[in-house]
Amino acid sequence: MDSGLSRAISPAEIDTYRQDGIVCLRGLFEPDWVDYLRELVDADIQAPSSMVKNINQQGSTGFFFGDTFVRQHLPGFDRFVRQSPAAEIAGSLMQSAKVNLIFDQILVKEPGASTPTLWHQDAPYWPVAGGMIATLWLALDPVTLDNGAVEYIRGSHHGGTRYRAVSFDPDEHYQEDLPAVPDIAAEREKYDIVSFEMAPGDCTVHHGLTVHGAPGNRSSEIRRRAYVTRWAGDDVTYNPRPNLQRMLSDPGIALGGPLDCELFPVVWRRPPPA
Repeated sequence: MDSGLSRAISPAEIDTYRQDGIVCLRGLFEPDWVDYLRELVDADIQAPSSMVKNINQQGSTGFFFGDTFVRQHLPGFDRFVRQSPAAEIAGSLMQSAKVNLIFDQILVKEPGASTPTLWHQDAPYWPVAGGMIATLWLALDPVTLDNGAVEYIRGSHHGGTRYRAVSFDPDEHYQEDLPAVPDIAAEREKYDIVSFEMAPGDCTVHHGLTVHGAPGNRSSEIRRRAYVTRWAGDDVTYNPRPNLQRMLSDPGIALGGPLDCELFPVVWRRPPPA
């Protein structure tokens, strides 16, 4: 399996990420990586980590599965993190000299899973501060709106507004003095909403403050498996706050310190100029 980029990230793609807060990249992960991750995802579903949580809404149908910090649970995921093009993609789009992994995650909506992904931003969930925060969402199955394609509000990362994190676990509640995410579903026409049909091996990368959500899987046949990696660039520092998404362990970093540690490893550095 190839560890390098099959092509350079273009200036136009970097500009789209910067301006829109979301970019879709086609075919940067070869089929061998997709097959490799599918096997690992299905193995994790059969025997999840200690970080797994219930994210199915009360009264929902079908099965929505999520597990985090899975590279510490199944070493095969760590191989992907360190050897696939993912880190270089994130670093190239953020124009960062290095990237740290914040954590990795599995998100699976089985056919008929009715639970939507609530509209939210990513960065407020995590104990980090800074502007270079990005999520890479890698499709392992064909993705359409019918089976749960993620929708993004284009440009919503501009201005620095942070919304209060809402747990996807119905039994868990986060608390922070931030405004609630607007009721986007009630006024969709007010927003510049974009989504992408994707083939296995395609990915999206979005900014940590880009507002996004996803419908349930209305398909009766097609799964929606995704492997998601969360990345931090040069300006990101440790910013622990109470009542947020639980990390796997205490990273042992001082407030305001760089993320470089075992929990948040440096995975990629930009090569020096020739």
